[in-house]
Amino acid sequence: MAKKSKEARVQVILECTEHKQSGQPGTSRYITTKNRKNTPDRLELKKYNPILKRMTIHREIK
Repeated sequence: MAKKSKEARVQVILECTEHKQSGQPGTSRYITTKNRKNTPDRLELKKYNPILKRMTIHREIK
């Protein structure tokens, strides 16, 4: 049986919020890590969206 890990650093997926609203096909997603103890809320970063060709806000998804 696999051991459940309670480590502080976990991998999260960030997805573009503006791309979903634009209605264009495809998605802009990034994988990064965050410290669960320091940042218990959902992460929100400005990242480059290659489809829209500009910097947009990417939010953590589950």
